[in-house]
Amino acid sequence: MKKRKSILVTGAAGFIGWKVCEFLITHPELIPKSFLKSFGDSRKLTIVGIDNLNDYYDVRLKKWRLKQLDKICLNPPYNPVKSNFIFHKIDIENFSGLRRLFKKHKFDAVINLAARAGVRYSMKNPFVYYKTNVLGNLNLLELCREFSVKKYILASTSSLYAGQKMPFKENLPVNEPISPYAASKKSAEVSCYTYHRLYDIDITILRYFTVYGPAARPDMSPFRFVSWVAQEKPVIIYGDGNQSRDFTYVDDIARGTIMALKPMDFEIINLGGDEPRRLIDFLKVIEKKLNKKAKIVHKPFHPADLEATWADITKAKKIIGWRPKTKIEKGLENSIAWFKDNSIWAGKIKL
Repeated sequence: MKKRKSILVTGAAGFIGWKVCEFLITHPELIPKSFLKSFGDSRKLTIVGIDNLNDYYDVRLKKWRLKQLDKICLNPPYNPVKSNFIFHKIDIENFSGLRRLFKKHKFDAVINLAARAGVRYSMKNPFVYYKTNVLGNLNLLELCREFSVKKYILASTSSLYAGQKMPFKENLPVNEPISPYAASKKSAEVSCYTYHRLYDIDITILRYFTVYGPAARPDMSPFRFVSWVAQEKPVIIYGDGNQSRDFTYVDDIARGTIMALKPMDFEIINLGGDEPRRLIDFLKVIEKKLNKKAKIVHKPFHPADLEATWADITKAKKIIGWRPKTKIEKGLENSIAWFKDNSIWAGKIKL
């Protein structure tokens, strides 16, 4: 009898974690054949999602995402594999709770998407960032060592590239993080290399670039801009709006994350939209889609923010065969449609 493949996805109620779980269920063809080798087809797959459901932002958003996963599992053609998705409320800082989970499920891979994110808040409460992003990551690595989990994916960030020449390449010396958030992610990356070197764990670090889309994080500009313009509220921009971001649609990020399950030894790979836009131009697209004019309020540029980001995605194309598919106009159209459909409660989310 063939063994059922088992994958742990941390941060499953988060923006990216939710979409990765969804795509593991609905698009099993994305899972590399080299990962599935000797384990039969991907329908024999158990996805275990965990999240601590913290209140960094409105928990209703996280619960909405989990509810969508339940709906997917209950509806054809996915109802035959309903047991393939299991959710547990567990914090990655809870080593003993994690250990019980590892012992029960005997994971073949861990996709660590649980993190404290956000540059500005990390300056107000750096301790919580280090506990989750550094210690939580270490807990998972240590359990991968103990239970012989051979594949580990860490979600990292474009924030590490501060001060570097664009487009950002993975081999740049990212040794000068300018926020506690970036520093905590750099620490997590270094720990990953140590565990790879000592214990031969196949590790892929994915550096994400400004992820946006439906049900996005409300502390980031894409969600805020849509909410503010739709409700005709003042739009806050830190700086003059000429700073640019390599916006990347969440579906593309989810595809790339799953494709990175491919055995690669140790790699750091950028996942970015490869189409940087100035914030002011990004806002203009939202204005056009909503047919409303933004009331802009400028505030001082934050010292921990980057002036611009742009991913060199050569490695992603070459190693895992990934490239972004969703143009910003279409991605924002989907984001706006989601906000309108859920405006009764989404419009009340604190930004």
